[in-house]
Amino acid sequence: MARALRLAGLTSGGLLAFIVVVSAQGWLYELRNSTLIGPKVHDALPLDELPRHDSVSLLLFLGVWACAGLLVGLLARRARVERLTAALLAALATGLWLFLTTWVSLVVVRQVADRQAFHAAVHVPALYLAAGLIGLGCALLGRTDAQPSRRAPLVLAALVAVAGILDIASAVTPELANRVQLIEGVAPNAVPGLASALIVPAGLALIVLARGLRRRRRRAWQLTVVLVLVAAVLHILKGLDYEEATVSIALALALVARRHDFEGGGDPATRTEVGLRALAYTVAIFAYGTAALWINRIEADRPYTFGFALRETATALAGLNPRGSAHLSGPFGDWFPLSVFLLGVTGGLWLLASWLAPWRYRCDRREHEQLLVRALVDKHGTDTLSPFVLRSDKSYFFSSDGRAFLAYRVVACVAVVSGDPIGDPDAIESLLPAFQEFAHERDWRVAFLGAGERCLPLYARNGLRALYHGDEGVIDVAAFSLEGRAVRKVRQSVHRLERAGYSASCVFAGDVDEQLAAELTEVAAEWRGPQPQRGFTMEFDSLFDVGGSDALFVMGRDASGAVAGFFHLAVSRAGRALSLSSMPRVRTTPNGFNEWLVAETVGWARQHGFERVSLNFSPFAAVLAPNGALSASQRVQRKVLHQLKGTFQFDNLLAFNRKFFPEWQKRYVVFERFADLPRVGIAGLAAEGYLPLVGQRR
Repeated sequence: MARALRLAGLTSGGLLAFIVVVSAQGWLYELRNSTLIGPKVHDALPLDELPRHDSVSLLLFLGVWACAGLLVGLLARRARVERLTAALLAALATGLWLFLTTWVSLVVVRQVADRQAFHAAVHVPALYLAAGLIGLGCALLGRTDAQPSRRAPLVLAALVAVAGILDIASAVTPELANRVQLIEGVAPNAVPGLASALIVPAGLALIVLARGLRRRRRRAWQLTVVLVLVAAVLHILKGLDYEEATVSIALALALVARRHDFEGGGDPATRTEVGLRALAYTVAIFAYGTAALWINRIEADRPYTFGFALRETATALAGLNPRGSAHLSGPFGDWFPLSVFLLGVTGGLWLLASWLAPWRYRCDRREHEQLLVRALVDKHGTDTLSPFVLRSDKSYFFSSDGRAFLAYRVVACVAVVSGDPIGDPDAIESLLPAFQEFAHERDWRVAFLGAGERCLPLYARNGLRALYHGDEGVIDVAAFSLEGRAVRKVRQSVHRLERAGYSASCVFAGDVDEQLAAELTEVAAEWRGPQPQRGFTMEFDSLFDVGGSDALFVMGRDASGAVAGFFHLAVSRAGRALSLSSMPRVRTTPNGFNEWLVAETVGWARQHGFERVSLNFSPFAAVLAPNGALSASQRVQRKVLHQLKGTFQFDNLLAFNRKFFPEWQKRYVVFERFADLPRVGIAGLAAEGYLPLVGQRR
């Protein structure tokens, strides 16, 4: 019963829409004698061909068919037809009806053969304009989907890119001579050439805009709608290419109908920036033009003046003389206009890409946010990575109630999040989707580095994927002991350092005086040498950026009392844990120095009530395990990792951590799509300091 009622509603709506279309034709005949001035639309009234009254005012034509389009759109909305479907079907049905009536009218009135009338009807502009207006009414007023589609932007982006390629191909292929003659009969001779010249940059711009459409950019949608309509006009002007114009019109209707899929806002800061770039680039082009014309002034047929140079450059920039200027001779006259036009096209595409670029990342840390972050870390930061969110190069995103947050940095248009979100579990549930929406609005991808197993279900619920990255070695302070054969190498190192007169001391960062700070800084600088500062997820960005009792120094002094090396550790009070940030030392320290310092750190932690000490993170520890059962792909990974040993020292870190028999905590890289993995990998390596900051927008 419901299906029958639905079918009846669609049928009645279609009949009423047909009546509206027929009525629109009738109103044009009734109002044809109106005194509206302006351009005319030819062949709008094919039955009046005999008395040569087939033309009506463009304003009247647009008004009548626009009203008809709105009425048909309201009918489609009433019939609950999705607006993209309604727009394409209504435009197609209207076009077919008008084509049939025009064909029959031409056969009857002109008394010509059916075949000739068919070809004439196909090339009636009024037919396409009327069908487009009907489709536009449905695209504007038809029923919309409840939720934006995930596939529609991708499909439309692909169609726009294909349309851009077809535009370029259409411009470079020869036009039929009779079509060009028809255009030149009603327009200046330069119009077809100019339209062909302009369709190429229009096609290139559509290809650039396709990327913005795929990312749901509102700016890209606005420019694409305008450009496909301009392309339709250019196809008509360059040679009556109604086929290409029809494709452009259909694409415009689809874009208007799916406008709710493109809600991503652009970066407000780029408005002024793009405007200044456009001004500077325009000035540069005119400076180039005036200079080139002055240098080659002997090739001009009139005296060089500033006004002459500006006119020639502007004419060339507009593409009015791509094949050569009438006022310039020789080879210069051939290449100068083309060079100016190409500079304009290049600049336009560059400005377009800047306009559509993802939001520029700005690290903004307000004082009240830092205070709130410290409070949340002290209360909820139980993970060993939690203290590292205090780095100065991280921005914070809070839940709406301020009870949870995450720390992130944008590199290569990827919002790289450090560790897991921190805060009240209930607030974290709403924090993650809010951050995804925040990032997508700015055209950033989302990735988490160092994610723990505890939050993997949360990521999965929000459509994120996890990829194993490595293991973090965590020493259980209570269980650690230097007794036993298995730990004898560490025990031997401890005894050797003690016999050599080495001693250890521990001090919080807030208690370090200037003299000690200078000594620690010198040791760290000597150890690092020319290498850049590394770390993002599990390392502080400087020794003293995090002070107070949030960081701890465990220093090893030689027999003379000088600092030979130290551990810089993050303090997690909520998790009763210490996390190793860096371990610089003087290069002359004896073997076993770091092992001895680990034992001293564990001893201090036991005395002061800490339960865990986190050591170095071991990337791909499961793959590098000497006795692990590996799959074929993991064996390939292992070979590649061994080739990178000299650069990243993956297996060295793993061997060091294993000496202390720690508990292994798996860490993951969390991302949105597998297609994002290459960019996420580059962003992660860049954030950690192993690559230059590729593509970072600050």
